[in-house]
Amino acid sequence: MSGVPDAVYHLDRDWVLTYVNAAGEALLGRSASDMLRQNFLESFPGLRGTVVEDTFGAVLADGRPRVFEYLHERWDHWFELRAYPDSRGLTVIARDVDERLRAERRRDDETRQLTAVLEALPSATVLVDADGRILTANRAWVSDGELLRSVGIEPGGVGNDYLTSMARGLRTSDHAAIVAGITGLQAEPADGPAGSFDYEYSAQLGSRTSWFQLQATRVEGTSRLVIAHADVTERVRDEQVLAWKAGHDELTGLPNRSTLLELTGAALGSGSPDGPGTALLVIDLDGFKTVNDSLGYRIGDSLLNQVGARLSDQVRPGDAVGRLGADQFLVLARDCDSSEAAALAFRLQTVFSLPFATSGISVPLTASIGVAVSRPDVRDPHQLLSDADAAMFAAKSSGRDRVHLFSPGLREAARWRLEVATRLRGDAIDQLVVHYQPVVRLDTGEVEGVEALVRWQHPERGLLPPDTFLSVVEETGQVIPITRWLLRETTRKAAEWAAQGLPLRMSVNVSARHFSTETLVRDVRVALRDSGLPPDQLILELTETCVAEDPTRAEDQLTVLRSFGVRVAIDDFGTGWSSLAQLFALPIGTLKIDRSLLNAAERAVAGETGAVLSAIVGLTRTLGIRSVAEGVETPEHLRMVREAGCDLAQGWLLGHAMPADEVPRWVRAVHAAGGDVCALALARCAVSQAG
Repeated sequence: MSGVPDAVYHLDRDWVLTYVNAAGEALLGRSASDMLRQNFLESFPGLRGTVVEDTFGAVLADGRPRVFEYLHERWDHWFELRAYPDSRGLTVIARDVDERLRAERRRDDETRQLTAVLEALPSATVLVDADGRILTANRAWVSDGELLRSVGIEPGGVGNDYLTSMARGLRTSDHAAIVAGITGLQAEPADGPAGSFDYEYSAQLGSRTSWFQLQATRVEGTSRLVIAHADVTERVRDEQVLAWKAGHDELTGLPNRSTLLELTGAALGSGSPDGPGTALLVIDLDGFKTVNDSLGYRIGDSLLNQVGARLSDQVRPGDAVGRLGADQFLVLARDCDSSEAAALAFRLQTVFSLPFATSGISVPLTASIGVAVSRPDVRDPHQLLSDADAAMFAAKSSGRDRVHLFSPGLREAARWRLEVATRLRGDAIDQLVVHYQPVVRLDTGEVEGVEALVRWQHPERGLLPPDTFLSVVEETGQVIPITRWLLRETTRKAAEWAAQGLPLRMSVNVSARHFSTETLVRDVRVALRDSGLPPDQLILELTETCVAEDPTRAEDQLTVLRSFGVRVAIDDFGTGWSSLAQLFALPIGTLKIDRSLLNAAERAVAGETGAVLSAIVGLTRTLGIRSVAEGVETPEHLRMVREAGCDLAQGWLLGHAMPADEVPRWVRAVHAAGGDVCALALARCAVSQAG
């Protein structure tokens, strides 16, 4: 047995050591000549009265082999001892198991600690070993298991295979996704970085369907997994409600613009080139603003509800009625040629033949209706809507209370408006580019973020500023897909810069149209989800007048956005005449002071310069709102906004708008020069003036 790695000893029945191998000599630190033919207990008196003496004695007495673990107290070391009887005495094999045993005990201690932690968690949570077996489960898991048992599903418990247990009551696709994620975590090397896996699924718990967010994380340094199942039912149901609201008009409950465009796209895609077409009818109430102004929005809303109901009663089965926003409605008519579409439009005009009664008042209404029918070359719902919108404008222009069918001649009459609507659609949206202007902290001069400014790289006209096309796209509804694209582009870029070590808050301008179509919340969520940008790194900028158009709808949507972390800023403050009380009732975090106020302050008489600015900044501070001075173009501007106490500033003095690829270089150059943009700008001006 000289080649055996374990220590081997032989004792006769008088406890005399008759054999020891080389490993045994090394373990005890004595040579064989010193130990052989000596009484084992006399040679090692420290073993008297221990489990070693008792166990060896029992083996010699009853002839049954035994295996036990022994802690050598003086050495503080664990050994595994195996005692085998024979006719002459017993053979002892000693193995050093200290490292293994202590590791197991550490794991046991960790398991106990993890178990205590898991018990405190509200989510159903299990600890799974490397073989996929459940080592421990908390009370929430057991409680959920009882609900499963109530519908005839046997839940998994300690000792069961986790993935097998999860297969019960789940859809096959969900279980397959969970198997793939968990298997991937188990395949990771135990000494590598601890990975994680998230997955959302639904399950029938008792009498109701519940949704869970599975979050699996490997315990660092081991192959065990902690798997939590957070109940997110309330959140999912809230999202379902929000999704419904995102696709429907809040006032009338009718499908909104986004939903109707989706339905139109589906109708255009399913129609036969040789069959009847798809028609869109844009219905714009004539002079409805006067009704709101004279009778109030409560009565106006009641009238809009009645209009929606009457239109719905007049359309054909299979057609759809929706509200585009404000006083515009849209009818989608499937399988409809030009004659049928015209007949439908004239029938819808009869909706307005009788006055509308509300709150004891009889209100007569008329409408201008634009009709567009798809052609074989038109498969874009936006294009069809633009055609119907152009026809509606023609009906308005010809005296209101008219029906007008779209014709190619209308394109020439509104050439630029239609060019903008056509070019900035689909692939042509790639002609848009974004420049970014730095936003700087005034106390430190650090670059805090950037404002995204969209430009149009027109194929023939060159780079166009936003004021040459944004007002047009807002009229035609194209501002919504453009803003959607802008949100995706800017959040992606901000996330990319953050990954490079340049965390810059991204400010994006939003149109009033987005409130009326009620897709803003969904569009922002999608952009943040796809880019991975944290919500608090996005700032949505809205003008005073934009908010004033529909303050209630704006407040509702902004409140939802603010609830999940997105910041809100009021842009161009000082250019409109909005109610301050109404403005500050919104969930805004930033007020951007327009450059016109800087210019006015600069022209003010001595002693009053900056008084208006200081008053505005003082008010924002009182309300916990940050202030940003726009249009800082001169050292005098910078001095004024600093004295007024503004938090942030932007303008040509501090940094021009620049393409995306120049931003990282510019920011790093600022850092290399000390990081204070304000000081650098003033230094440049001083050098320029000296030259």
